[in-house]
Amino acid sequence: MPRQGVKIAKAGVRTIGGIISLAIKTLATLLLIVITTGAIFACIFVLYVKANLTEGLDISLDEFTVSLSSVIYAKVPGSDTYEEMTQIKTTEYRTWVDYEDIPEDMEHALVAVEDKRFYKHHGVDWYRTVGAFANMFLSMKDNFGGSTITQQLIKNMTGDKEATVQRKLTEIFRALEFEKNGNDKGRIIEWYLNSVYFGNMRYGIGAAANYYFGKEVSELTLAESASIVGITNNPSMYDPYQNRAANKNRQEIILNLMLAEGYISQDECARAKSERLVFKRGEDSVYTPENYTWFDEAVISDAIEALSELKGVDSRTASAMLSRGGYQIYSTIDLDVQAHVDQIYQNLEEIPETTGSEQQLQSAIVIVEPGSGNIVALSGGVGEKEGNRLRSRATVMRRPPGSSIKPLSVYAPAMDAGLITPDTKYDDAPDIALSGTDWYPHNDDGGYLGVIDIRRAIVGSRNTISAQVLDRLTPAASYRFMRDKLGFDLNVYDEDYAPLALGQLTYGATVREMAAGFNMFVSEGVRSEAKTFTKICDANGDVIYENRPQPTIAISGTTAYWMTNVLRDAVRYGTGGGASLGDLMPAAGKTGTAEDNKDRWFSGFTPYYTAVVWTGYDQPEAIKVVGGGNPAANIWKKVMTLIHEDLPYKDFPAPANTYQPPVPGIIQADYTVICMDETGAILGEEKGVAAVGKALIFTAPAFEGYALASGATATITVGENPNRNLAVFRYTKLEPSPTPTPDELPPGETAPPDGPPDWLPSISPTPTPTPPATGEPTPPEPPYYTQEPRESAPPDGGSEQPETTPYASPSAGPML
Repeated sequence: MPRQGVKIAKAGVRTIGGIISLAIKTLATLLLIVITTGAIFACIFVLYVKANLTEGLDISLDEFTVSLSSVIYAKVPGSDTYEEMTQIKTTEYRTWVDYEDIPEDMEHALVAVEDKRFYKHHGVDWYRTVGAFANMFLSMKDNFGGSTITQQLIKNMTGDKEATVQRKLTEIFRALEFEKNGNDKGRIIEWYLNSVYFGNMRYGIGAAANYYFGKEVSELTLAESASIVGITNNPSMYDPYQNRAANKNRQEIILNLMLAEGYISQDECARAKSERLVFKRGEDSVYTPENYTWFDEAVISDAIEALSELKGVDSRTASAMLSRGGYQIYSTIDLDVQAHVDQIYQNLEEIPETTGSEQQLQSAIVIVEPGSGNIVALSGGVGEKEGNRLRSRATVMRRPPGSSIKPLSVYAPAMDAGLITPDTKYDDAPDIALSGTDWYPHNDDGGYLGVIDIRRAIVGSRNTISAQVLDRLTPAASYRFMRDKLGFDLNVYDEDYAPLALGQLTYGATVREMAAGFNMFVSEGVRSEAKTFTKICDANGDVIYENRPQPTIAISGTTAYWMTNVLRDAVRYGTGGGASLGDLMPAAGKTGTAEDNKDRWFSGFTPYYTAVVWTGYDQPEAIKVVGGGNPAANIWKKVMTLIHEDLPYKDFPAPANTYQPPVPGIIQADYTVICMDETGAILGEEKGVAAVGKALIFTAPAFEGYALASGATATITVGENPNRNLAVFRYTKLEPSPTPTPDELPPGETAPPDGPPDWLPSISPTPTPTPPATGEPTPPEPPYYTQEPRESAPPDGGSEQPETTPYASPSAGPML
């Protein structure tokens, strides 16, 4: 038994030892897994931080303290040299104060209340940060807190104030990187106090000292410094003009914190608290420059956007950089072209006269150079420009473009997809069912032309045809083309029939967007961003931003050629007749009229320039032009005539291959309606053309001396064989009543004439053109158009009707 007990004991020891060994191995394995996993996650986190949390803030405070006005340059006409055009000055209530001029009490007041360990940390106060995150997770709230002055400065510069963990982590790592890159504490204090908001549209300590105490910053007392610093926490709550008690309470809190941190003595604290604060508004020292031109303001806005993107800061910070950083901006303006625009736009006598409104008819124009996309001239309004940083009608305002959008949203993408050519036939009729919607438009003139080709539909601006073509293309494809290929800023609700087929966009389009879109037609199908400057250099002349947006091949050169060909006809014979430049230069384009005639457009181009003109009222209402016509086309013609007067004549460019495979579309056939008597004599006849498969219903007319011997109506279901497309009404001749002699007629009456009624026409059938052997669309030639163009539309200037009558229209529907 003793031996057996020993064996059992040894076995037990071995078992316990094995369990302990297994436990140790298990714990070691788990620890190794934890360490390995932690290391992996640490590496992933480091990579994530590097890739996502430390990028996007490429900025040095040196860029804010240069104190040089930025300059816009313009190319000297006829040369490759540039000259100064405009100096950019700040328009904010802001006066820069150098660090050496900031009172020490002001700096210490800020540090005491906002970041007491400011001089010890390297951008992030880890004690406060850990506490802030702990508070967030415990309270489940997003009010992190814990931001240092450096973090607050970065937040103010970037405008990124979203309350998320992602934003907070980004802010932390940006602050560490910011101080690591050589931005010392004094520079951070200087920029913070010059950029922070002090209420009442005052940015920076210089403007605040002047506004609240009427003093220079260097003259502020300790009490006044604490009072002003207290405003930054909540400018609306601590504004001394609105809530003096709250400001005083905040001031004393700051003074107590300064005492606790050892920045002031007990005696200094007591004297500051007892000092009577005298608030007094000083004279504003904001610089008010001469009025910028519309082009200046477009360049400034674009440069601010570029700097904001380049430096990772918000637009307000970028604006401050632009006003002090000494940047050199090279604009795309052509001073000669701009002078011609100003000659028309600044003279109200050149703007079409309207009636029925007390408002001044307004207008905007953007002129773009083909190929480059350079904006060479623009105007954001008519008359003398009053003020700066106004809302430009050329680059900012959005209005519905009406039918002028059709070439961009419907016809160009459909032609490029092989769905149509200029010769493709569609039925301009009121009873067409679209496949994707129950919606269907009417034409502005209230009439319908029957089967017509795409050329005629564009020239005459037929709403029914644009809707049918969009139905084949689909609104989704049109929307993608406008957004992705042409760069339009569309609303999601614009992916629908009415916005894309008729131009009734939810928020409208800018004149600049329309100019960039139409510019593709004269640029062989390539769409380039319409830009106002080519590059930005820093104060040393080094290029920091090249404005070279990637061009987009929107449509083929062949499509651009045929769209230009058709749009040229729209100016020569259609709705754009008021914009014709005659023999001076070829012109092509499309008019547009928004709902209720509240906006009128002309989007057009020549071989030299693309120009888009909008006209309307600032408060939209119907436009009634004295003498009629499209006011936008009228202004377009005036400006472009001046621009092209001294330019040599040239035609639109053509690609080497202009072939398009034929797309027949609707098949049409001739039909005939005959009225005859019992002897076979023809009393009246109508011939016309209609789509195959269409049912036409005719009503028999009345002929004096004849009685209808057949049914009162007849139906033709049009087939491909014209001999079968026949309707006949038969009549019986009535016995004539004795005709009274002239002596027997009542006074004033004459004998009735012989023959059929005057209203029954005899119309020859319209021949169906034979496609050329090459398969290319057939360009129209006289006598395809039977009437010379005229300059003006009907006197009411209302509907989007052709300003010329280009077609001797055959019977589009039954006339009997």
